[in-house]
Amino acid sequence: MISCSLAHTHHFAPAALMAVIALGVAGCQRQTSQPQSFPTVVQVGTVTMTDYAPAVRLTGEIRAQVESDLSFRVAGRISDRLVDVGDHVTADQVLARLDPQQQQATLTAANADVQAADAVLRQNTSAYKRQKALLARGFTTQRQHDQAQEAFRTAQASLDAAKAQLGTARDHLSDTVVRAGVSGVITARQAEVGQVVEGAQTIFSIARDGPRDAVFNVYESILTHVPANPAIELTLVSDPAVKARGTLREISPTVDPSSGTVRVKVGIEHPPAAMTLGAAVVGEGRLQPRKLVLVPWSALTSKNGHPAVWTVDPQTRTVSLKPISIEGYDMGKVVVREGLRPGELVVTGGAQFLRPQQAVAIAEGAAL
Repeated sequence: MISCSLAHTHHFAPAALMAVIALGVAGCQRQTSQPQSFPTVVQVGTVTMTDYAPAVRLTGEIRAQVESDLSFRVAGRISDRLVDVGDHVTADQVLARLDPQQQQATLTAANADVQAADAVLRQNTSAYKRQKALLARGFTTQRQHDQAQEAFRTAQASLDAAKAQLGTARDHLSDTVVRAGVSGVITARQAEVGQVVEGAQTIFSIARDGPRDAVFNVYESILTHVPANPAIELTLVSDPAVKARGTLREISPTVDPSSGTVRVKVGIEHPPAAMTLGAAVVGEGRLQPRKLVLVPWSALTSKNGHPAVWTVDPQTRTVSLKPISIEGYDMGKVVVREGLRPGELVVTGGAQFLRPQQAVAIAEGAAL
């Protein structure tokens, strides 16, 4: 090895001395140009399995358990609308009326048909009784008797038909009025005075008095987990001091194509008076605990567009990029479903400076 310090000598010629100096300087430059490689210092944590039981909080609204659409049974033009959205109505209360002119004319005609059929029946009844008496005394033929009997029965059937038509006409006249049918609150109105409507066209929607639901739109992935407790805590958004408990009552079998959510109804046990229809509430429940891995968000990186973390080989102190499957996200944590085993070392700090198989120095770190 060539030393970088040169001793002066008086035994070399000047040319030889210069050559030795040049060689010595070159040797020093070669020694100083070689960089020293230091391992990258990173923070790590040991993978441990955790009983992860996340809380689910969703915002919904108070709805009646039973909601009905009200309509006229016949077509016509609306002449009166007597209630509006938000009004509380009783079961026999009139909500709207149609112009009854057409139905009234039909009823008048039906009455006239009944009177005419009744007159015909009376006439045929007298003729039949006369033929019956004459036949008993032998003063008429069996054929004339049978004809009188047939006319009597036909007249009787015609009267029955006319009376049935009269009943139908009366029903149609009464159908020009729509009543609530149940006690409740009007929640929607789909028609105005002067509008021509068809039979069975919805005019009002009514929320019946009685049990209440808290209705939530839930992403389908949440429904794949088992709740730890069927009871759900409900809190009024406008007044957090107002609380109630509820139980899951109904889950829609279909997914809403516009929002990608499933409608879930929670029946409220003894709803407070402050939880009125349409009030916003927060529902909170906790899922069944599962064994999962939680890593700090700083450990998360990607490999080919998929989530991954850097792991450290404890023997070689080199790092490698390992793909993971993410279950979800919590406050400052990433919940890992697959990809990590207990005891593995995961880089939690300094991951942005790493490359595969790079040597690292482990700084003091806490367990995950």
